[in-house]
Amino acid sequence: MLIRIDPQSAEPIFEQIVFQVKGAIARGDLAQGDKLPSVRELAREVAVNPNTVIRAYEVLEKDGVVVRRQGAGCFVLGRGSVLKDGERRRQLDGLMKRTLTEAFHLGFKADEIRKALEKGMKGLRFERGGRKSS
Repeated sequence: MLIRIDPQSAEPIFEQIVFQVKGAIARGDLAQGDKLPSVRELAREVAVNPNTVIRAYEVLEKDGVVVRRQGAGCFVLGRGSVLKDGERRRQLDGLMKRTLTEAFHLGFKADEIRKALEKGMKGLRFERGGRKSS
């Protein structure tokens, strides 16, 4: 698993790790049951403090993306959320509002935003979990 950290980003490093792991799962690069690198391995690979990786893994576990098994490591869970449907929809609405507001202020028109959304969805696995076929 390749994780790239941007130390110049305003986004905290642990959040960059979380987003990249979630992205790898959404693209199908990581599948249910895959083991994430150990805290020490990932910390060494991306040159960050192990506590930063621990925090990222804790967020991933809280979000229901991975499960931590004592002495064995972190493993990817299947696609899905532990949140109830109403909460999931509320969070999606919030994400969409923020995204659309930013796109508006960047000067994009509705058709351009629609095309960008469709393009972004092509790289993700929405129908079923698992790895992308090569």
